[in-house]
Amino acid sequence: MFTYNYFKKIFFKLSPENAHNVAEFVFKNAIRFCPFLENELAKRYFVTNKRLKQELFGRTFLNPIGMAAGFDKNATMIKMLTALGFGHIEFGTVTPQPQVGNPKPRLFRYVEQESLQNAMGFNNDGMKKIKKRLEKIYPFAVPLATNIGKNKTTSSENAIDDYEELIDCFKDVSDYFVVNISSPNTPGLRDLQNEEFIEKLFKMAKSKTDKAVLLKISPDLEIKDAIDICKVAIKNGADGIIATNTTIDYSLLPNAQNFGGISGKVLEQKSSEFFENLSKEFFGKTTLISVGGIDSADIAYKRIKMGASLVQIYSSFIFQGPKLTHNISQGVLDLMDKDGFAHISEAIGVDRKWKKYF
Repeated sequence: MFTYNYFKKIFFKLSPENAHNVAEFVFKNAIRFCPFLENELAKRYFVTNKRLKQELFGRTFLNPIGMAAGFDKNATMIKMLTALGFGHIEFGTVTPQPQVGNPKPRLFRYVEQESLQNAMGFNNDGMKKIKKRLEKIYPFAVPLATNIGKNKTTSSENAIDDYEELIDCFKDVSDYFVVNISSPNTPGLRDLQNEEFIEKLFKMAKSKTDKAVLLKISPDLEIKDAIDICKVAIKNGADGIIATNTTIDYSLLPNAQNFGGISGKVLEQKSSEFFENLSKEFFGKTTLISVGGIDSADIAYKRIKMGASLVQIYSSFIFQGPKLTHNISQGVLDLMDKDGFAHISEAIGVDRKWKKYF
């Protein structure tokens, strides 16, 4: 029988970026040529249980497991990813103009550490081409989020214009937006993580769309600065915070490159601690989504109990395969049984609620 481990051995003989391109080709075309695959895969991988169902951002999330941005940059794999069990998909990062990204090699695989390092640089087809793909499938079976970022050639002074263009473009073909100013791979992008730009950005965004707009934040900020930035975002209309993006803490990974962002298992502790600090401040005040090093039901459930309404994965999906989405969703249900929770809403933030009394 051809298991994921069998295919992984083949894929991992390819360079990481070539392996991803092959996977994208298969994901993009398999359902088109074999339509029956969609239902067959969904029966195997998609966990549907009313105890996991949530209403957020005006949409129904059938389970809390999402695909983080960066995997499906061009919105070409949405149908397959849904069939493989994802309850929401964040595509992109999308920029107004197409761009090729940074020079290769720009994606590195660390098998023993189950981690990745990428310096992709927002390579994507550009907003017009990606919008045309979405118009063919939207509204979709699961919530779709557009992760938006500025073009590399756009100056910091003009960055707001890129985000405005993107919101105008996608406001009718996606369910919510995620503002990406925390990737380490576009020069000057992280400099936009300041209170003045955040205020201007969210005021603009909320004047342009009634869809939810969330802020994705870097784990490399000082926690005080992160809290201050999030406060400004929420005050000016942000509907949620996603923590965290990749890290440039290269001490986490033996033989790391000295550029790009690290994701995967080695990010788990850093991301967890960062999310815990944000949750102390913002749980109950906005919707929180946790991402970074999540590779099991235990870790996902821990983040949920910390205050995450949703969690996202990426690197762990590459190392463990499609069964992971099923295992996390089913595992969360089993852990809820153990704790006596009838619905996921009872588990979300239970650690925060409990700590209020001590």
